[in-house]
Amino acid sequence: MRETMEQAGRATAQLMRGATLALVSYLFIGLLLFTAIATVIVVGAGVLPETVLLLRRMAGFKRRQVAAWTGQPVPEAYAPLTGELFERVRTATRDPGTYRDLRWLFAHFGYGLLLAYVSLIVWSFGWFVDGVWCGLLGRPAVVLPLVSRLADLDAAWSGALLTPSPEAQRSAALAERVEELTVTRAGAVAAHGAELRRIERDLHDGAQARLVALSMRVGLARRAFDKDPDAARRLLDDAQHQAEEALTELRHVVRGIHPPILTDRGLLGAVRALAASSGLDVAVDADGLEGEDVPRAPAAVEAAAYFVVAEALTNAAKHSGSERAWVELARTAGRLRVVVRDEGRGGAETPAATAPGTAAPGTVAAGTAASGTGGGGMGGSGLLGMRRRVAALDGIMEVTSPAGGPTVIEVELPCAW
Repeated sequence: MRETMEQAGRATAQLMRGATLALVSYLFIGLLLFTAIATVIVVGAGVLPETVLLLRRMAGFKRRQVAAWTGQPVPEAYAPLTGELFERVRTATRDPGTYRDLRWLFAHFGYGLLLAYVSLIVWSFGWFVDGVWCGLLGRPAVVLPLVSRLADLDAAWSGALLTPSPEAQRSAALAERVEELTVTRAGAVAAHGAELRRIERDLHDGAQARLVALSMRVGLARRAFDKDPDAARRLLDDAQHQAEEALTELRHVVRGIHPPILTDRGLLGAVRALAASSGLDVAVDADGLEGEDVPRAPAAVEAAAYFVVAEALTNAAKHSGSERAWVELARTAGRLRVVVRDEGRGGAETPAATAPGTAAPGTVAAGTAASGTGGGGMGGSGLLGMRRRVAALDGIMEVTSPAGGPTVIEVELPCAW
């Protein structure tokens, strides 16, 4: 009997929340009338998109209620209300989701209140009938379970009214994907521009300056050759030193574009070289990447994975306080998985996502490597750079870095093996 009453109590609370939402929808009908009049006279057309957004929030609240009661999520499919005012108004009026929510709003105003009233009537005599039936005769309750069935009915009707058609779900998924790719492309363009500026800066401040100094040394040595051979010899020695430094600078720039070690050794060999030179005790595990017959990933995928590992290990050595790290490379069906873990202090900063692929806190998608300041071996600017690089390949990156550690960075890159 106690379990029956508790279940009936939960069902009643569910119905009362539905009734409250139904009363709010009654007030919302007045707002709809105001919006319709304002839109007809054109002057207040800007109210329409905001009203539709509010309607979506109400429908979303009901979807969460139904999901909490049934354990099954109710999908939603809406066209994004973006762009200029005219475009937003046109989208709001043409989106099938708007009319689906309106249909639910008016229907729920009726059955939401009705089911709540019926549940109160059931309670009014159910506690007495089931009290006698169960307490004295030891039989199963027959009246109070009806309250749960009323809650099931409310959830079933609301779910049926709010669930979009398969065509609407596909259309919404396509629109969301287009928006995601638009943002990803913008991030890739920004990352490419930043990379070009970095290369230009490195060439201008490094190799070019050293080549200018080299030219000056050679010119001075040429003029001093006949009068002071010893001075000319010293100048030529300086020129040789300048030439060697210029070559070092050029190698550094080339490695920043596409590390030659990737071409020579492949991703696994390049990552092992990174691990050996990182200053940490790094263990590298590979799954499906060893062997002469194993196909290599595309160059862009290998480069992105390499730079993710390089940035993660560099920041772990600088900021995490850990002496050990682990790198895992795994080949899966159509994906390349990279995991970097350190046992540092944690607390790595996760910048706000600027590209989709981030579904939850700590989920990012990656770009150019910039040194960070976060404690867990990865700072905000480093994560942002990695995010752009991975986002450009439509990959995802998840960062887990609680205070006290460990910091784990997981990257998955699409890959046609």
